[in-house]
Amino acid sequence: MGPVEHRVVGRSNLGVQQPVVVIDVMRAFTTAAWAFARGTERIVLAGSEADARDLKQRHPDWPAAKDGAPSPGFDLVNSPVMMAEQDLAGRTLILTTTSGTAGAHRAAAAPLVLCASFVVAGATARFLRSRGASRVMYLATGDDGRADEDRACAEYIGRCLDGGEPAVEPFLRRARASDAAAELAEGVRRGYRGIHPDDAEFCLDADRFSFAMTAAREGGLLVLRPVRTT
Repeated sequence: MGPVEHRVVGRSNLGVQQPVVVIDVMRAFTTAAWAFARGTERIVLAGSEADARDLKQRHPDWPAAKDGAPSPGFDLVNSPVMMAEQDLAGRTLILTTTSGTAGAHRAAAAPLVLCASFVVAGATARFLRSRGASRVMYLATGDDGRADEDRACAEYIGRCLDGGEPAVEPFLRRARASDAAAELAEGVRRGYRGIHPDDAEFCLDADRFSFAMTAAREGGLLVLRPVRTT
């Protein structure tokens, strides 16, 4: 496999003919990975809270999760630690967030869409390598595309895809120092109910899982599924 062309973007026209890796480290695609680890069969990525509520009304047996504090119509919150406590075997989960799931919808026209965070970074690189990807676009979703934790994750995936075994700690160090990590810490200090004190560390547990996560249209829905890698 020859050199891979990498490009990290924030808000951008994503009408591209190359794979797109949509990244939300803190916390959507860490939460999603934990949902799969807890047995979720598929995750429907809703484009908005209104869309998620509509899906929940039509499918009351599907648990629904969103950003922020617990609220009527939703069963769960966008917390990887809280998601890790659930038994979701065989379930379909509805997930909506202000950054990650919105970014996945913006990228949905790409020929291949993966959703990623540090916990599936190495697996994402392996999946792209298995597909022979020669050009990859990374969409950083946090803070209007400026989130350093998302950009650090994108760069780490890129280094893994280029070959070798790059040290992950310099990339994690950037994520620990990010505004998003500080906002989570402040939320914990203020007692916000949608944040667990260990969420940030769960988001920085690099390469915990051996699956990538692919998003594709299924029956009009944008659906995320795990794909095992070797």
